[in-house]
Amino acid sequence: MARTRDVVVGVIIVVTSLVVLGFFGVAMMGVLSGTGEMDLGGFGSSVGVVEMYGVMTEASGRPVIGTLERWQDNNSIKAVVVHVDSPGGQVAISQEIYDAILRLREEKPVVVSMASVAASGGYYIACAADRVMANPGTLTGSIGVIMSFHTVEQLLDKVGIATETIKSGELKDVGSYSRKMSRKEELMLQAVVSDTYEQFVGVVAEGRGLEVDEVYPLADGSIFTGMQAYNLGLVDTLGGLYDAIELAADLAEIGGTPKVVRPFKRESVSIFDLMGTALGQFSQEVKSLRSGPQLLYLYR
Repeated sequence: MARTRDVVVGVIIVVTSLVVLGFFGVAMMGVLSGTGEMDLGGFGSSVGVVEMYGVMTEASGRPVIGTLERWQDNNSIKAVVVHVDSPGGQVAISQEIYDAILRLREEKPVVVSMASVAASGGYYIACAADRVMANPGTLTGSIGVIMSFHTVEQLLDKVGIATETIKSGELKDVGSYSRKMSRKEELMLQAVVSDTYEQFVGVVAEGRGLEVDEVYPLADGSIFTGMQAYNLGLVDTLGGLYDAIELAADLAEIGGTPKVVRPFKRESVSIFDLMGTALGQFSQEVKSLRSGPQLLYLYR
């Protein structure tokens, strides 16, 4: 009887242990597959490395801003490297990343490391850093603004489609895809582009310690190699990401080999997520064909 009881107790203990381990395993899978962002890397005095890759949009730029703001109050991260591989993008998000770097600089050193391309908006955000480092073969520069949109008036005429528009003012439908731009619209949009261009030139002059008149000859949309940019005073030094991390550590007075911290985004991925991403990209392309003018700090 006692032996039977011992067996029953043993079975209960085993089953209970398996249930507890099962719940623990499910909880861990939820943690590992859930969405969110965490920092991976060393502890103590560290250098944070955040990447701004691809065209700058709200989707790609907002996480970078979030990381910079989070690291601003992180006492274990003594310096930050912003690794840029971007042709630029939308004006407003470029300006917000620039402002986030300036705020971070008030607390700790910031170094921008240019990868293959750091042009237009990519160069714009670099001007906020304490130091700018480029590879000799980096493509940078492209200081300027571009605005473009599609018109399909002749195509619509061929297929017999007309667009009727009721508007409150003459310029309300500027950038319409169904007709050519009027002279008045062209003058208005050129004024907008010119104002945004002057903002870019001012940022370069302030960030690089140059006079505005010294920037204008370089701000015609020209691109430069990293070596050319260094000789022109647009970057501070030449080197790769490893060198930028070492430089950031020196500016923060971190002794020895610096520990590196990188943001890591945790997210669950399923076939439905992949399908949604593909459909979203297609939708964005269609939307760009129908959208009006966009201000871009973009190298094309």
